[in-house]
Amino acid sequence: MMSGGADRIIGRYAIGRKIASGGMATVHAGRVVGSIGFTRTVAIKRLHERYAADPKFVSMFVDEARLAARVRHPNVVPTLDVIVDGGEIFVVLEYVHGEPVSRLVKVLPAGQRFPVRIASAIAFGTLMGLHAAHDARNERGEPLRIVHRDVSPQNVVVGPDGVPRVLDFGIAKAFGRLRTTQEKEVKGKLAYMSPEQLAGDLLDQRTDVYSAAVILWELLAGKRLFAQEDAGALLFAIANGTIEPPSRFMAEPSAQLDAIVMRGLAKKPADRWPTARAMALALEDCIPPATPPHVGAFVERIAHKDLADRAQLIAAMESGAQPIGLDDVLKEISQSEEHTEKDAIPKRG
Repeated sequence: MMSGGADRIIGRYAIGRKIASGGMATVHAGRVVGSIGFTRTVAIKRLHERYAADPKFVSMFVDEARLAARVRHPNVVPTLDVIVDGGEIFVVLEYVHGEPVSRLVKVLPAGQRFPVRIASAIAFGTLMGLHAAHDARNERGEPLRIVHRDVSPQNVVVGPDGVPRVLDFGIAKAFGRLRTTQEKEVKGKLAYMSPEQLAGDLLDQRTDVYSAAVILWELLAGKRLFAQEDAGALLFAIANGTIEPPSRFMAEPSAQLDAIVMRGLAKKPADRWPTARAMALALEDCIPPATPPHVGAFVERIAHKDLADRAQLIAAMESGAQPIGLDDVLKEISQSEEHTEKDAIPKRG
């Protein structure tokens, strides 16, 4: 059902309808095609064809994806497979019924913001997923030293189950090879990159801690941390600007919470939390995260239409039917995903 016809078969996967689109790839609903009628819904990220034209990029991308596939944690979207076929690259991920935090921010009703315990739960889950990747080891027990490099609201997904999940491990490192192309596509995520990443320095897990702290700051404050439109001004603000504590914009200030967030946002890596887990545990002690049922109920309340639309797409793919209005649903979802980076500005209360 790539464009209304039969599914395209790649290996043991059937690639179905597009469910999202962005500058790097389109995302399709897919199915595992089993020999005895076994099926399983997956998400298949189909990278734009121009990326497969660089053999070195393809090799590095596959290597990074192979490392990412070793990360197993409830707060990480598993990478199941990578296929290079017909000059294209396909990344097979576990399908998660949910929405990225960037989309949740966009559909949040005007005048509302994320409850503090919901924000704590999203940040806690994100940090624990990151720690699982940072702590991952190979079959010989050697550390893989995985760094996400692209922790942003677009890459944290939360669904009705209330579990935040981080996705796209390894992709940012491979895309670092394509500087010319990447400059255009990464612009919307500059605001979540650490000072050392923007300076081109060597990176470790603390760069991901910084990015997760930016997300938490924004969820608590109800606004963008770095909202400069001009790239030069944005880079200067990240490297040299003064950051106000999130409590400055909250109804109930907390000095302890401020200290946790501001340590995560320290400009020098040595001044930050040493690990994502250390920050997560401090946050848990300060603001007990909401339980998954409460987070899930919040997500369903603000994103019920998006979730229902995606459920319709998946049901249509699994049944082979074409539901009424499906093309309109596809168009709306695709357009909302393409503008995610621009629209990912939390509403102020």
